[in-house]
Amino acid sequence: MEIMDVIKDQIENNPILLYMKGSPNQPMCGFSARTVQAVMECGQKFAYVDILSNPEIRANLPIYANWPTFPQLWVNGELVGGCDIVTEMFEKGELKSLLEEAAPKA
Repeated sequence: MEIMDVIKDQIENNPILLYMKGSPNQPMCGFSARTVQAVMECGQKFAYVDILSNPEIRANLPIYANWPTFPQLWVNGELVGGCDIVTEMFEKGELKSLLEEAAPKA
C-alpha cells in the first residue's frame, strides 16, 4: 500500500486520531505532551501514531494534510489542528464536546 493510502486509511478508520512524537504514555516533545494531555482529559478513547517510529508518515503527512507541524489531531476525518489549537479548544471546553460526538458509541 502506498504511504498516502496508509495515511488516508488511518484517518478514515479512526474517529479520533493523534499523530504525535512518542506515545500517550511517553510523549517525546512538549507539544505532543500538551496535546495528548488535553485529549486524554476529555475521556474518550483515541488512536495514535508515533511519527518518530514511522518516518514515511512523518515525511508525508504534512503534504497530505497541508499542515507542516506535529502533533496533528484528526477527528472524523478532519484535521482539527496542532498543539495551540487543541489546547485552546480544550481550555474553552470545545474539545470535550467535539471528541464526545466523534467517539464510537458503545
